[in-house]
Amino acid sequence: MFRHDLPAPEWFTADDSVLGVALVFPLQGPAGIFGPTCELCARLAAEEVNRDGGVLGRELRLVPVDGSGPPHGVAGQVEALVDLGVVQGVTGWHISSVRQALAPRIAHRIPYVYTALYEGGEDTAGVFLTSETPRDQLRPAMDLLAHERGVRRWFVVGNDYVWPRRTARAARAYARAAGGCVAGEAYLPLGTDDFEPVLRRVERADADGVLMLLVGSDAVRFNRAFTAYGLHARCLRLSTLMDENMLLASGPAATEDLYSTAGFFASLANGDTLDFHGRYAARYGVEAPALGSLGESCYEGVLLLAALLRRAGTLDVSAIGAAAGAVSYEGPRGLLHLRDSHVRQRIYLARADGLDFDVLTELEPRGSRP
Repeated sequence: MFRHDLPAPEWFTADDSVLGVALVFPLQGPAGIFGPTCELCARLAAEEVNRDGGVLGRELRLVPVDGSGPPHGVAGQVEALVDLGVVQGVTGWHISSVRQALAPRIAHRIPYVYTALYEGGEDTAGVFLTSETPRDQLRPAMDLLAHERGVRRWFVVGNDYVWPRRTARAARAYARAAGGCVAGEAYLPLGTDDFEPVLRRVERADADGVLMLLVGSDAVRFNRAFTAYGLHARCLRLSTLMDENMLLASGPAATEDLYSTAGFFASLANGDTLDFHGRYAARYGVEAPALGSLGESCYEGVLLLAALLRRAGTLDVSAIGAAAGAVSYEGPRGLLHLRDSHVRQRIYLARADGLDFDVLTELEPRGSRP
C-alpha cells in the first residue's frame, strides 16, 4: 500500500519540475524491523542530492511504497505510478520475489536500482544493483569458517522464497568445495514463530554451522529459540542478512557465535562510515533507528540512481544502460563502480559482540560475475 502520512496529495501527481522516485521498502511484516532505517537513509541521500543541484535540473523527490505486500500487488502499485508519470525511477530494499514481479513491468521504461542483497543472476535491462551476492558474500565466509572454525556440516534455515532457496543451492557447492556438506535444509513461511521442529532437525543432523537465510523479525525469533534450545553451545550461525536492528532485537544473550557478512557495518572504523554516522545523527538525532547494512543500502540506491541519470544526461533507459559502465559514485561504502549492472564493493565478515558487530576481516572476492 501507499503511505498514508504523506504531506500532500500532489506527491501523486505528475510534475515536470520534480524527478519522482518510488522508494519501495518494507513498512510491515518480518522486514518491517529495518524499514524505518531504509526510509531515513534514502531521505538523507535525496536531501544531499538536491543540495548538490538535483538531477537533470529537477528536484529528486521520494514517493514511498510499501514493499512488504504480495509481490504482484506491489508491482502493480509501482507500475501505476509510472503510468501516471509520477515517478521516473525506482529504488529500495524489498525481497527478491517483489523484484522478480516488478522488473518485467517497469525496467524497460524507467531505471530501477535494487538495493537488497540477493541470490545473483539478475540481468534484466534497466535493472542496476547495489547488492551483495553469494559469490562474493557467502562463499568466502564459508571458506573462512571452514578453515578457522572447522565447520564441515552446514544446516540451512531460510524463508520459503527465491532468495533463500537459490542461495542454498550455491551454498551446497561452496560447502563441497571447502570439504564439507549441507546436511539439511528447512524453508519456512515468512512470519514463522515456531522453530522447535527445525531446531530438532539441526540437532539430529549434527550440524556445526547453521546458515541463516531468514528475514528480519523471523531471524530475531530464530536467534532466541536457537539459544533457548541450547544449540549456541555446539553450533555457530552465519547470516548474510543480519543488521544492527535485528541484532538489537535479538539481544546479546541470543547472538553468541553469530557471524554476519555484508558490504557495510555501522561499526566499521573508517572515514566513510564515521562521516555517514555524523550526517545521519545530525539529521535525525541520536535516538534515530540504528544504522545497518540493510537501511544503508537505500542510501546507496538513491546515490547510484542519481549517478546513472547524471552520467547519461537523460531519462532514456537504453541510454542509461549504455552509460552505466562508466558510472561511479562515492558513499558510506567508499568509491564504488558499476560492472555488469552490479556495484563492486568490499565485503566484510563480522561477529556479534553484545549489541554491535565486531568486524573481523575483509573477505577476498571470488571471480567477476555475481
